Amino acid sequence: MQKEFSYPLKIDELGQGEQRYKISADKAQLKTLSEILQIPSVNSFSAEMKLNFQKKKGILNISGKVKADLGLISVISLTLFNKVYETEFNVLYDTNATYEDIYTDDEDINLDVPDIVIDGKIDLADIAIEQLALVMEDYPRLEGEEFTEVIEDNAPVRNNPFAVLEKLKK
Repeated sequence: MQKEFSYPLKIDELGQGEQRYKISADKAQLKTLSEILQIPSVNSFSAEMKLNFQKKKGILNISGKVKADLGLISVISLTLFNKVYETEFNVLYDTNATYEDIYTDDEDINLDVPDIVIDGKIDLADIAIEQLALVMEDYPRLEGEEFTEVIEDNAPVRNNPFAVLEKLKK
């Protein structure tokens, strides 16, 4: 089954050197993206990517920029608002490595481990969506909104949750 927003590339079909790609989502794909990102709406989504493949070394470097206009809900006021995200990224793939190679060879967990290619292909749309998701806020809010704790003066202070039980007769 074909995904609604996908741009797959087979590693074997990539040429040596630099290649450029532009992807954008149409109206139906924007709806799919809002479901993937679990937000009210995606108004626009585009990405420009540059692939630099070194076949002999098996290294694929993907860099680029993702731009998206998202419809979000403020966690403070529950107001629907739009926010534009624009992020640059750089992802490195080792096209010859497997999970076993990466996790048995690397003793130092702090090293930047390249991603691996699964089934000989990558999906540029998935990479762009992931990069956008990495910069989105977990708890979006309108510009200038701040959470302030509201304490009512008339509210009874209950230090002990079992204090109510003292009022019960035996």
